[in-house]
Amino acid sequence: MGYFYIFATIFFTVYGQLILKWKIDQAGSLPQDWSDKLIFLVQLLLHPWILSGFLSAFIASLFWMAAMTKFNISYAYPFMSLSFVLVFVLSVFLFGDPVTVQKVIGLALIVAGIIVTSQSL
Repeated sequence: MGYFYIFATIFFTVYGQLILKWKIDQAGSLPQDWSDKLIFLVQLLLHPWILSGFLSAFIASLFWMAAMTKFNISYAYPFMSLSFVLVFVLSVFLFGDPVTVQKVIGLALIVAGIIVTSQSL
């Protein structure tokens, strides 16, 4: 059950990041004027999709607390790096983010690090 908690944490974290990026892209650039910035940000904060992204972060926190009851943090935390990999892959498909050699190498190193640290249990 502990791994379920870790992967649920990752799922809700990734969901929240992708939703925020999607809706912020749709909203456009941050205005220059201070009062316009405030209005812009409040409108974003009150948007249902943005709220679902924040809610998903809260849910991820609950799953993370459950995961901490099952594993040492030094073992479980490296798995959170999988969120980087998932956000990258999904952002390529959903938002057309560029794929570079440096990003692929970096992600490969993250996955290698997860594999090495997961052998320590």
